[in-house]
Amino acid sequence: MDEVLDRIIANENRLYQNINKFQPLVETYIQNLKPDKELGFVPAGDKYFLGRADFSKGVQLVSLSDAQGKGKKIFSSIGNFFSFAMEYLPDGFLQMIFIDTNGFTRDHYKFDYVRREFLGEVRCLVFDVTPLPNSGKGRFRGRIWVEDQDFNVVRFNGSYGGGGHSSFYFHFDSWRSNVQPGVWLPAFVYSEESGELRYAIAKKLSFKAQTRLWGYNLGRSGQEQELSKILVETPVNDESTTSNDRTPIQAQRSWDRQAEDNVIDRLQRIGLLAPPGEVDKVLDTVVNNLEVTNNIDLDPEVRCRVLMTTTLESFTIGHTVVLSRGLVDVLPDEASLASVLAHELSHAVLGHRLDSQYAFFDRLLVDDKETFRHFGFARTPEEEKAANAKGIEILNNSPYKTQLGNAALFLQMLDKRAKEIPNLISPHLGNRVPELTDVKAVQAPDAKNPQKIAALPLGGRVKLDPWNDRLELIKAKPIGAVAEREKMPFEVTPFMPYLIRYGSEAAKPTSAVAADPKGEVAKKPQ
Repeated sequence: MDEVLDRIIANENRLYQNINKFQPLVETYIQNLKPDKELGFVPAGDKYFLGRADFSKGVQLVSLSDAQGKGKKIFSSIGNFFSFAMEYLPDGFLQMIFIDTNGFTRDHYKFDYVRREFLGEVRCLVFDVTPLPNSGKGRFRGRIWVEDQDFNVVRFNGSYGGGGHSSFYFHFDSWRSNVQPGVWLPAFVYSEESGELRYAIAKKLSFKAQTRLWGYNLGRSGQEQELSKILVETPVNDESTTSNDRTPIQAQRSWDRQAEDNVIDRLQRIGLLAPPGEVDKVLDTVVNNLEVTNNIDLDPEVRCRVLMTTTLESFTIGHTVVLSRGLVDVLPDEASLASVLAHELSHAVLGHRLDSQYAFFDRLLVDDKETFRHFGFARTPEEEKAANAKGIEILNNSPYKTQLGNAALFLQMLDKRAKEIPNLISPHLGNRVPELTDVKAVQAPDAKNPQKIAALPLGGRVKLDPWNDRLELIKAKPIGAVAEREKMPFEVTPFMPYLIRYGSEAAKPTSAVAADPKGEVAKKPQ
């Protein structure tokens, strides 16, 4: 056991030394809570932070989101998660990815072995960790889970000790992912307080928060690896006698597509747009269903991508439809997804173009912290109104026309919760979730029906790989009837990831498609 503890401590301290070469994106979303007689607790205001971590000089964040003042660096000491004026400090939440950067040793802690336990496919040793007397403030107190091959900490749950009248320590549950052989990096943190913590004049503090990290491998893979691959080029066919010149219209379309590709590439390189993957295929399939049943044939073709952030937003970049991960997370069914996609598809059908200035690559060379200031894809009210009308027309000719009541229920719940979650529904790059007034007017099913879910909690659909930013659909067993308190529309819930080891069969990507109501996928004629 002494040898095991020595390896655990050595691995943990090695992580603190090695993590400074990474600069992942860090997103924290916080929902304040208020008691509700029927539902227990419901959202009562929210906060949102998005930044890039800088571990070179401790725990620091460079802000990317509007809420923090663009480009501003935020500093705080360990445990200073919350100021006297009820101001959440985002790098305090980032601190929760570490057990103790100031002395995680047996001189400061007592370790008590508890049991063995599986977290997903990973067998772990479980220890209770307690600070020794007079070891100082800010020490971790709680439980750690250690994988039983190399003895890396993969989860820890508890709080830091100490605190005072002007700063507070929160309870949290921190998870790590096996992103490379033998490498476990911080990925998710869930934190919660439910009224015991008091601040200022005996006011109670209740909240839930999710912190996600991704983009560890930005700039380290992909293009550089192509240089080392051996490619056998096929002979070029001589087509000089055929018609290969472009008309002015074709030239303009090509120019617009170049601008579109430049923007998408830039957003993916800085970690805001997920690389192409299985979630895109699901969105593409639904768009394809809408196009086939409405005889829509656009050139260039419409494609879908996913923004990595939690905030609910959708927009188009030329003929590329973008939905945020958070929006895909909370949409309850395919008809609701189709309603949002039909609206965005309408922008492409109506010819609402992207500013072609982005075809000049130097227009994209901006600092990461200026991204939200430099890029903007929100449409004018006139364009939104036209897209709403066209979207309804497309839906009424689609396989989803008999299921629009579910979409209406989603939009009604969003309206109901809007005042309590203003930061969640505030977009960074595009538009808020479309109003879709005509869809709202459709007769919606009873929201209290146990079989009807108006909206899912955050994290209800999509999981992310913090190393390569790959998004996958959550593959969970179906559950039975859901109590009203368990529906939790748009709410923060704990993380319970299914841990796997790098290179295992479960780690390999799988394909997924969305089916129409008859169980078939419509295909566009070639």
